[in-house]
Amino acid sequence: MSFLRLTNFISPQVGLPVAFYFPEPPNFAANQLVNEMDVITVETKAFKELMAKINVIASYVFSRQDDCKENEDDIWVDSYEVCTFLKISDRTLQRLRSKGEIAYSTIRGRNFYKIGEIKRLLESRLIKSNDECMRNLITNHKLYVKERRNLREDK
Repeated sequence: MSFLRLTNFISPQVGLPVAFYFPEPPNFAANQLVNEMDVITVETKAFKELMAKINVIASYVFSRQDDCKENEDDIWVDSYEVCTFLKISDRTLQRLRSKGEIAYSTIRGRNFYKIGEIKRLLESRLIKSNDECMRNLITNHKLYVKERRNLREDK
């Protein structure tokens, strides 16, 4: 029986040349022989140190995202959030849109409003609500965004 010698390299663990012998040509990548492949070995300790450094960098990046406070007036919220937290009806919001008293954007059939625009409506007394409801809207929206971010990271 004849054996095919595939490769010859020096093993880092043993320090001696090692060869792989196969009784027939190897079947790589759907019958295509791979001409060159690099194998990188890393000690467990070095790998764990590398992973620890990567985790430190990742936590720094995520903490900077949380620290980077965007202007609250530029946050976009949808109709459901506005109605729920300001305790107004869908019809009231629709009436404000129809009269052109509130700026909004429609994306895929959902209406979105800037917090700054909603604050303007509160100040001009077009909506009867209070500052506590507005703070709840902003706080709950930020929690919702953070929860969605965590769900994406888990995937």
